[in-house]
Amino acid sequence: MKQKLPPSQVSPGHTDHALLAALAQDITTRAGGLMELTRSVPAMLRDCIDDVILTAKTGRRAYEDLEKTEKTYIGTRVEIELRALLRLPKGRLDTEILGHDVDIKHTMGSNWMIPTEAVDQPCILVAADEPRARCYLGLIVARRDYLTAGQNKDAKRSISAQGFENILWLLCDQPYPANFWRLLPEATVEDIFAGDSGNARMATLFRTVQRQPIPRDVVEAVAAQKDFMRRIRSDGGHGTRDLLARDGIVILEGRKDAQLIRALDLPHCSASEFISAQLTALAEARLATSAGHAGCEDFFSQP
Repeated sequence: MKQKLPPSQVSPGHTDHALLAALAQDITTRAGGLMELTRSVPAMLRDCIDDVILTAKTGRRAYEDLEKTEKTYIGTRVEIELRALLRLPKGRLDTEILGHDVDIKHTMGSNWMIPTEAVDQPCILVAADEPRARCYLGLIVARRDYLTAGQNKDAKRSISAQGFENILWLLCDQPYPANFWRLLPEATVEDIFAGDSGNARMATLFRTVQRQPIPRDVVEAVAAQKDFMRRIRSDGGHGTRDLLARDGIVILEGRKDAQLIRALDLPHCSASEFISAQLTALAEARLATSAGHAGCEDFFSQP
């Protein structure tokens, strides 16, 4: 998405203000309030993109690795997920809100392509800027005056530079969860996937990426095995948890170890996330042992 967007001119007195404000209020209410909308839409976009990249099965780690048809499907997936999130019915276009036919358009680029059937109709505009991990959710009435003169072979037009002023933003330049692999140096990613076994790859992941929440799907992708959770559990001294405990590193689960995560002053983890940390004192190792993570105390008894 363009990093410099013109200020929205949709305010009282604007031709489209009454309609767009009513639609925005209905969408926000359906989401459970602005705070929940701000939380749920970014999370939904991350899931839609990652579910198509499908690292665990394909080995791909970025949007740029997708086929053209897969990139197109993300737009369809966002439309379906957004309707489900907001409990919206399917309409003559993509949905219906307050008796109005509404089109849902999604882009991973800098603009949206408006089909002829959506001209002069309200549209929900969704955008995900994957490199910057920023997202957008807006409303526009796709009037001809707001669209470019040129069109593609399907007679679709994009929103003109001046047309952007007529978007009412619900979310603008809003952070959303970044692609995990973009957060790491490429050399680190290569080291993680260089391991010749699930345990080796997992050990490198949690040894290298510490004090940072790691999503469940990342763990699945690195393990590259059907029973990927087994790689995290203690396994008779041979599991990833066992290997790292010898070096005083503990692996914690957001759901089971929330209290220990707080005690060690680690970042919050959701129920489906994991986090590792190098323990720095025997007292921390004893605390981990009392919480069911045995093995780290031996590290501090070594000469």
